[in-house]
Amino acid sequence: MNRRGRGNRPPQDRERTRRGRGRMPEDRERVGTAGAPPLLSSRLAPADLPEPVLVRPRLLDRLDQGVAAPVTLVSAPAGWGKTTLLASWARASRAEPPPAWVAVEAGDTAERLWSYLAAALRGVVERRPDDAPRPPVPDTPPRPDQLELLAAALAARERPVLLVLDDLHRVTDPAALTGLEFLLRHAEQRLRLVIGARTALPLALHRWRLAGELTEIGPDELAFTPDEVADLLVAHGVRLPAAALPRLVERTAGWPAGLRFAALALRAQPDPARWVAGFDGDQPDVAGYLREEVLAPLDPDARDVLRRSAVAAAVCADLAGAVTGRADAGQLLAGLARDGGFLRHDGGSPPWYRCHPLLADLLRDELSRLPGDELRELHARAAGWYAGNGRPAEALRHALAGGDWDRATELLIGHWPELAPYSRYLPAGPPSTDPPAEAVRRDPELALACAAERAYAGDAAAAAGHLRRAVAHARALPAPRRDRFHRLATALELTLARLAGDHGEVRRAAARLLATRTAPGPGDDPRAGSAEDADVRAVAGTALGLVELAEGEPRLAADRFAETLAAARQAGRPRTALVGLSRSALLDAVRGDLRMAERGAGEALALPSSQGWSCRVDCGYAYLALALVALHRDDPAEAAANLALAAPAAGEPGVAAVAALCRAELLAESGEPAAALRTLTAAREGLVEAREGSAEGREGAGAPPAGGELTASLLAAEAQLRGAVGDLDTARGLLRDALGPADRDTGAGPSAAESAALGVALARVELRAGDTRAAAHAVPDWSAPEAESWPLPVRLAAGVLDAVLARSGGDDRRAGRLVERVLDLAEPDGYRRVFTRAEPGVRDLLAAHLDSGTAHWPTVSDLVRGADSRRADEPVEHRPGRPERALDEPLTERELTILRYLQSILSNVEIASELSLSVNTVKTHVRNIYRKLDASRRREAVRRARELRLI
Repeated sequence: MNRRGRGNRPPQDRERTRRGRGRMPEDRERVGTAGAPPLLSSRLAPADLPEPVLVRPRLLDRLDQGVAAPVTLVSAPAGWGKTTLLASWARASRAEPPPAWVAVEAGDTAERLWSYLAAALRGVVERRPDDAPRPPVPDTPPRPDQLELLAAALAARERPVLLVLDDLHRVTDPAALTGLEFLLRHAEQRLRLVIGARTALPLALHRWRLAGELTEIGPDELAFTPDEVADLLVAHGVRLPAAALPRLVERTAGWPAGLRFAALALRAQPDPARWVAGFDGDQPDVAGYLREEVLAPLDPDARDVLRRSAVAAAVCADLAGAVTGRADAGQLLAGLARDGGFLRHDGGSPPWYRCHPLLADLLRDELSRLPGDELRELHARAAGWYAGNGRPAEALRHALAGGDWDRATELLIGHWPELAPYSRYLPAGPPSTDPPAEAVRRDPELALACAAERAYAGDAAAAAGHLRRAVAHARALPAPRRDRFHRLATALELTLARLAGDHGEVRRAAARLLATRTAPGPGDDPRAGSAEDADVRAVAGTALGLVELAEGEPRLAADRFAETLAAARQAGRPRTALVGLSRSALLDAVRGDLRMAERGAGEALALPSSQGWSCRVDCGYAYLALALVALHRDDPAEAAANLALAAPAAGEPGVAAVAALCRAELLAESGEPAAALRTLTAAREGLVEAREGSAEGREGAGAPPAGGELTASLLAAEAQLRGAVGDLDTARGLLRDALGPADRDTGAGPSAAESAALGVALARVELRAGDTRAAAHAVPDWSAPEAESWPLPVRLAAGVLDAVLARSGGDDRRAGRLVERVLDLAEPDGYRRVFTRAEPGVRDLLAAHLDSGTAHWPTVSDLVRGADSRRADEPVEHRPGRPERALDEPLTERELTILRYLQSILSNVEIASELSLSVNTVKTHVRNIYRKLDASRRREAVRRARELRLI
């Protein structure tokens, strides 16, 4: 592969596969010296790679950047593309001299390894003349004096030597690398080491990591992105429907070897999509590779723990210990996860571990070959641990898998509110064996338990079949028990309606569930007691709240979740409480109550039920709430980090809309308005589909017509973004259509809160167009009593616009009063973005407000400094306003310090006391400040300094 300056090539060329060979040192024929054993030239050159090889510019660039530091480590288990990446990079490198290459083999002694290192280094440094002395490279492990000579010679070179060591994990003797470590420490960074390895190395990498001189590329970066997967399939001549691509990405988790196996197999498949749907770890090539390259090298104890722990989809140390009976199970899992790739942990405390999907398939296949009694014992242990740790859904799955029918029935009866599938992230594996007919006839609740387990797994068809079977056997139940059975069956009907996305049926089933009442049964029948009404309210209310959130009705959903959270806490249902708490936190953030949102999200993430992979969707709501909080507080890095953690929750249209609003702001801020518009449009279309799908269900349910608060917010954001890029006519059209008169047939029109959000957007568009009169007409009345029901960000934005327009109209006193009222509303929750990322005139408005006096002086001063700091980072041509004239005589550091105090109300005497100076010294500095700023009094000097961005 010849790489002709990757940065200057068009994207389509950068993504092509390698078809040729780049240049490498021509004098590699002589790889031994007289009297020394012969060396293999194949170990001194990058390996020939099977075609086609996908060029991955992001990783090549990462290596180019990494070799600026002494050590670059590409570390991952087998099949993650380490050698492919390093060979592609080495062949394409334009460095002089080109990288030296050594492939390490198993059994290399210190002497053998050094002979190859010597040959590689000698081939590089002797390839062309250099003013620096040629390093004396010994053929055997060097003595200390020889190492010093070699280090000195390398340090004297003009250009560094790049040395690639592939498969360095095969070196088991730390002494073999002693000389190499010495050279890295003492060659003054003229030796740059690029390492490819599977596991931990005998090198003391912590030294370079601590010094910030170690570049690490691991499985997360080596994994193929969806776009790269698509390019790889094209390179292999495979036409896979776009709808099947996510399944392939999910099954392989971007594992390069697995993707190549899949691409090769897909070439011969008449129906690629169907083949991908059934692709798992028992595919012969994949299974063979995993057994030989991943499992075989493991310590037998570690492999046994990994296999037995696979009975659960994800495990923590305590669960692994309970299942395997080994006290060291957690330590073994931590060691396996350290290398990443095939066993990952969630970063929590305690950490939960999860196998790569294809490896999990293989391990489950091995588990299925255990004797039946042994496998049932593993499921029984897992069920007992889950039941004792507040995870009834997982406990139910293992009880059914292990044939423990009594435990399964008791779990359903005692924990049915916790078995609703508010998320389907946890894979439930294949369905368990159906219980015997006699057991179902005796306990129809057992069939309900099977239905609940299948519903939790997302298998609605199987769940409905079990539900029908249960109902058929329940007719002969005594009245009290039959009433309770009816309640449980109705709860399952509600779950199936949610899985089907039928909002109308959700409302009807919730109404039926709320209407259930169970008469008390005989005291000697433990299954005939009545369920708590709190459970019913929690389950029905949560389902209704999720529907309202999906339809873009955050205020209705917020009220609903507040009620269900109280009911769940009353009933002692932590899983249901997590659902209510995390959704309430998000809705608080949408409404603008940042303190409440931050508190609620923190409480949700601190709940024991939020630990592990099974609750990632619920935690995603909390992280999205934190992302909104960070965004409003103008912390884009924190917002982006939390937004990434919120990804599992973005399956619901309403949540996707909130995430899109956040993501679009970040994209626009980073200079990607087109991507931001696509994000907003896709989210708005998803909400429209959700509302249309629910229209039929609202009829006859006594519910209000589907509103569109989130739809209005998305449309407002889209219009503002179009206005920002100059498409003012389209922006006006979108907003005026949305703000038009109510529909004559239905009377439906935008609510007050929706109209406010759209009005703020229209005012911003008109202000950007230079029509202040139209902008003032569009600004909603944010001081009216009904404005208190608006989301706080909308109200603040309207207030800031009102103040900016007042100042532009010459009414500075009114502008100051308006700003103070906005600050009164914004400061308790820490709002900043409404000031820092708003209209261009806001900075000067705030600066003027400092002069006139404010109860929020520290906040306003900080906002002005922040705006000036960002402005200083912008290119001069992008800065608004007139060109700035530099001072003829710059201020000294002391004068700048005193100038900052002049903004305050402190007198010269008080400033002198603050700075431990004499009053006369302060007065002298003040006179110099006035002279340099061409000012005659304090306020004029402060105004001039702000114009020059000195304060």
